[in-house]
Amino acid sequence: MSLAGDARVLLSMLRGQPRHGSHAQRLAAFYGPQAGQYDAFRERLLHGRAEMVETLVAALTEQRGGLDGAHVVELGGGTGRNLRFFGERLDRLGRVDLVDLCGPLLAEARRRFADQVNVHVTEADACTWRPETPVDAVYFSYALTMIPDWRAALDNALAMLKPGGVLGVVDFYVSAPRPEAGLARHGAFARLFWPRWFAHDGVRPSPEHLQALRERLPLHQLHEATAPVPYLPLLRVPYYRFVGRLPG
Repeated sequence: MSLAGDARVLLSMLRGQPRHGSHAQRLAAFYGPQAGQYDAFRERLLHGRAEMVETLVAALTEQRGGLDGAHVVELGGGTGRNLRFFGERLDRLGRVDLVDLCGPLLAEARRRFADQVNVHVTEADACTWRPETPVDAVYFSYALTMIPDWRAALDNALAMLKPGGVLGVVDFYVSAPRPEAGLARHGAFARLFWPRWFAHDGVRPSPEHLQALRERLPLHQLHEATAPVPYLPLLRVPYYRFVGRLPG
């Protein structure tokens, strides 16, 4: 990515999301100017996506006995970059619904998958959009923290899954001050700094997301880690990968 492209993205991030208008309007105003550079910059910021997709594919294959014909939904899919992590396996899926509320990012997705007949791009709210029939897998990639009513989005995702269906999430977070045994514990600086740093751009890392996922899907795989942030060489941001399965 060019320095000019980086500068365009960083300028948008410094300005932050507008404080007025609907959620869709705020997203369009924030991401519209940087839509063309969105993926290149975030390759260095949004870690763990490929690994989450691999774990989700493995769980889906185990549950169904194979990927052929599976119906997968990405909520908050943006430009569709994450679908590339499926590689050639994307062609084996029966249907993929990519849903997002941000028109400028979806325009990139429509161009990217114009010739991919099994990929359907829809501008809609992740809290309310539903497919016509239950699906095999749903995932959020750095989207749950950007949805104001994230509990409604999570409930909606679980409601559209078939029995035994798979839910994947990869996202930023911060730990609780005293997390359960076996979970990562972040220091006071991280717990204070990252929510405030991200809030300017409408991103809300929280310990509540992971807690809700673990409670709703006790059968799951979880990986917690930290990763570098572009232009902040001394800091590492916490993120997690979660893949869980409904009973059935």
